[in-house]
Amino acid sequence: MMLVDTHCHINFDSYDEDRADVLARAAAVGVQTIINPAVDLATSHAILTLIEQHSGMYGAVGIHPNSTADFDDSMIGEIEAMAHSTKVIAIGEIGLDYHWKESPKETQWKSFEAQLELAKRLELPVIIHNREASDDVMRILDEWVKDLPPKIKDRPGVMHSFSAPESIAERALAAGFYLGFTGPITYKNADQLRHIAANVPLDRMLVETDGPFLTPVPYRGKRNEPSYIPLIVERLASIKQVDAETLGAATTENAFRLFEMAK
Repeated sequence: MMLVDTHCHINFDSYDEDRADVLARAAAVGVQTIINPAVDLATSHAILTLIEQHSGMYGAVGIHPNSTADFDDSMIGEIEAMAHSTKVIAIGEIGLDYHWKESPKETQWKSFEAQLELAKRLELPVIIHNREASDDVMRILDEWVKDLPPKIKDRPGVMHSFSAPESIAERALAAGFYLGFTGPITYKNADQLRHIAANVPLDRMLVETDGPFLTPVPYRGKRNEPSYIPLIVERLASIKQVDAETLGAATTENAFRLFEMAK
């Protein structure tokens, strides 16, 4: 079964000592494709180097909301230049985060909207980070999707590591977005998330680790890595009442459709 980890920060230094082994373990369980999203300009540059070294790795470039405190419009030109790499398949991760309060809301909004406009101009899907900011995220996205170019109209992006209320899932799906599910789908207290997943169409689901964070059971508390994707696939399969092969094949097909990666 070929699987895709649609969100892993494999460039982070927590993988520096054993990155080759991490990738080998992933390949051994069928995770042959990994999408590495950036969180700021420095990681965007680092990812460009890394994705050229690994055939099954793709990147997204952009500025995470928690990295936007010093945002200015000149950064958009730098992101745009990097986005022209053939293995950059999205702008991200971008969005809003009201939990950590590391960047002022006004600066987050400015960065988010500027990067959305860049994605529209470049006809690239977006990887959306939303933490405790659902209403503002969806207000901005609902406006953005109104006049998307045909190339991304039916594949605007993914709500990464989805954890928002069911009403937000419904709005995101209505706007054309995919939903990404991570390790918390395996957690004991995640009944509401599992209820939401049960009602998401199979053709709009993605699986992701968000490594090194959000490690699934039974490895919760340890560093996450792409080889744990089958654990998420198996849990989602049981929720959707299909076999793991069916769920895995669907999420892989979804990832290639959304991000237009080379097969």
